[in-house]
Formats: sequence, structure tokens, C-alpha cells
Amino acid sequence: MNVLLALAWSSLLMHPGVADALRAPATDAIVASARQAFRVPGAAVVVVRGDKTLVLKGYGQRSLEAQQPVTANSIFPLASCTKQFTTTLLALFVHEKKLDWDTPVKKLYPVFQLSDPHANELLTLRDLVAHRTGLGSHDLLWYHAPTRLDDILPKVRHLPLDYPFRSGYRYSSVPFIAAGRIAEKIGQDRWEKLIQNRLCEPLEMKTVYFTTTAIPEDADRAWGHRLNKRGDVERMATYEMAEPNPAGSLHTTARDLVPWLQFHLANGIAPNGERLIASKALLETRSPQTIIRLDDTTHALFPETLFMNYAMGWVVNDYRGLKIVAHGGLIDGFRVQLTLVPEKNLGFAVLTNLHDNRMPIATTNALIDLYAGLPTRDWIRYYRQLVDAEAKAKRQARATRDRLRDPAAPPSVALRDFAGEYEHPAYGVATVQFLNNQLTLRFSGFNCSLEHYEHDSFRITHGFFEDELTSFTVRDQKPVAVKFMDIEFQRK
Repeated sequence: MNVLLALAWSSLLMHPGVADALRAPATDAIVASARQAFRVPGAAVVVVRGDKTLVLKGYGQRSLEAQQPVTANSIFPLASCTKQFTTTLLALFVHEKKLDWDTPVKKLYPVFQLSDPHANELLTLRDLVAHRTGLGSHDLLWYHAPTRLDDILPKVRHLPLDYPFRSGYRYSSVPFIAAGRIAEKIGQDRWEKLIQNRLCEPLEMKTVYFTTTAIPEDADRAWGHRLNKRGDVERMATYEMAEPNPAGSLHTTARDLVPWLQFHLANGIAPNGERLIASKALLETRSPQTIIRLDDTTHALFPETLFMNYAMGWVVNDYRGLKIVAHGGLIDGFRVQLTLVPEKNLGFAVLTNLHDNRMPIATTNALIDLYAGLPTRDWIRYYRQLVDAEAKAKRQARATRDRLRDPAAPPSVALRDFAGEYEHPAYGVATVQFLNNQLTLRFSGFNCSLEHYEHDSFRITHGFFEDELTSFTVRDQKPVAVKFMDIEFQRK
């Protein structure tokens, strides 16, 4: 069934009294169309209404190389959807009166400090999990880094704030890592054990892992994929997360997300009827805390949305007159999305094994329309066109950049003179090596080959940062700094 037939079928199902079970064929058609449009090898989908499981199904392949099917038991990384587990655990401690959202961080975890002393005095747990600390992303502090999380947190005080404290929104995982450490202090155990014992076990979530290294070799595991330069789908190297990360390392299955979504829809009551968290404490995690301004890019991603806020581990926005509580997750080879529609008592999970694709949001929107009885819109086509337009704009921007360059403009000094160690107080050392007339920049877990672009700028030729530019600052015929991914390292 193609997407047009699926949309026509869903229109029939909008009439009152039509059973949710009859929506299954339209669901399958939506998922099939989305997988084809975005070239996603495999997906797992969950739809729940209250305590009823309407859809729990795997589609396609968990590995194209081995032609292994995705099942409801296939393990996917939740990436940043891990954040809602961390804030739910914190809400449990608030419920138990062991914690308050507005307790100063300096009392809970003094290791974590901001560079602005005035902001540091006011910083609370709520600020950490509402993306309003003033910190920018700074993902490269932890992403693919050999450094332990406990070693990076004390370095945050060396990072200048990207915007004034509490004056806006900027997504940043680093404060969530600190929030996880606060949970450990309150719960007197490791973050992963607290999540397992206090949340997953009571909810009977049976297949949960907190590192990739803990997943058994023979497990029913989805493997990540990407689109290569030729536009073909290929396996993507797994990001082996050997350390539990409160901001993004939880792995689980579609089957285990059923009780998780139901628990949230029931505002703290587990599917077995046990109340784990008071409704007030849990709902605070889904209450707007920080306004997300809808610029042109954001509005294009959410065209039916007028207002958007970050809560605590969730994004809260309107969608065609309904309140939506959702969060996405992105990690090497995967993109996922978990969504609640409280007014309709609906919960959705869409897990995919293709890097940075738009199937989760397109499929979720189409499923909300279907199960909430809303007028249909061809979301798959909309997001496919958006992806194509974004890719075209990126190509044009790069072409313009390259057209304006002067490749004949030589570097200020000989290539070998750029070699050396460059240091940042928070990010550590970036090492530039000169070997066989070639410059290479090594930082954290990345090794980047550089080719001359123009003047003292160099293009990264392959790998994760391919085609990005790195530039050196030269004074008095001596390189004194290098800027890599907007991080400026000073020569030692």
C-alpha cells in the first residue's frame, strides 16, 4: 500500500467508533512508505493508547550486511532520549523529598561550576536539565572522547558562556551528565544502577543496557547505517560507549518502551497499578521551563507548531491544536523519537537505524494524525522535500565557499612550522603533525588529515569532519593558535 492509499485509509478511520485495531494496515503502509522515502534499513514502532498496546512491531533489517530482521525485541540506542530517564529518576527523588529542583548546584555537586561566578551562585538543578545554563553544545568534550566523564566536568568552568545565564535556550548534554552525578549522590549508587533498580525493574523493562560493551555479542541488536558519498546505504561504525552516560547511553527495545510510555501517560503509575512517582513530581519534568524560539530552520521542522519549550528531558510544543511532549535521539547510525499526546492518551516510539534521517518525525506526525483522528497531511513527502532542500542548500553553500577561495594564496609559513601542540583549558590538547609533506590534526578520538585550502586555512579531507575547515593564527611568522570546529587551541 503506498502512502496515498494509507492517507485515504486513515481518513476513513477518523470517524468515531472505528477501532484502533483497524488502523494497523494504515500504520504498516505509513512505515513502509517512510522507510522507502528515507532509505531506512530497519525500524521498530510502538503505539500505545493508555494501557493498550496498539502497535509493537519491527520492520526491515537490523543489518543490511547480514539481512537480519528488526523485531520488537531488537536493541536500539535511545541516545538523547536517555535524558528523560535521568529526569524521571530525579523526579522520583523529588517525590521522596530527598531533592528539590531549585536546590543550588553548588550544594549538590560543587565540582560543576560555570565560568560566570554570578551565574554559578544561582545555578540550580532545574537549570541543568532545562538547557538554560548559558553553555553551548560542547559535545566534543565527551563525544568519542577517551576522557572519562568525571574528568571533563571540572573543566566546564573554563568554558565561556555562549549566552547570558537563563536568558535563552541552547541544547547541551554536559549539564545532564552533572545532573546524573547529583542523582548518584542522592541515591547513593551509580546512575545506571539507580535507573535499573528504581525505574526499569518496577516497569518490567527486561532488556536495558547502559553501554554498548555490555550488549551480548549474540543479542538481537540493530546496527547503524549511513548514506555514503555515492548516496548508497552502508554500515556505519558503531560508537562504542564503554561508560554509562546520563545524557545519552541507554539502549533498549521497542517492547520495553511500551511500559515506559504507559507509565508516563498514567502520570507515574506503572502498568501493574503501582504508583512509582507522584503525579505532581513527574509532571514537573514535562512542564515548560525554557522558551525555544522558532527561527526559520525550527519552523521548517515543525510547520504545525506555534509555541515550543524545553521542559526537563522533554520538548513541549503544540501540534494542530494538541499538546505534544516528545524528545529525539541521534547517535552514530541511528535516529529515534519518543512522543506523548496526553490529551489523547497516546504514546509513540519510532526507532530507526539510519544516521540523522527524518523518518522518526515524519512517521510520528503521520501516526498522530491517524490515531488522534486529525486531518491527514503527507508528512513523508513534506520531510523528504525538506531533506532534499537542505542538502541542496548545503551543496550550494559549499560551492560558493569553494568558488570564492584563492587556492594560490600560500600559507604564511612552511607546513612543518604548523606542527606542534595546541591547548585549550577545557578541551585539552590538539596535536598537529607533519609527516610526508602532510599535516594531520589529532584531537580526542579524531584523526584529521589536512590539505591546504587558502592562506592559513586547511580542509579536512576525510572522516567525521570531512570538508570542514581548520584555520591557524600566525603572528610574527609563528603559528600561535589553531581553530578546530570553532574551538580555539593556543600553542603550548
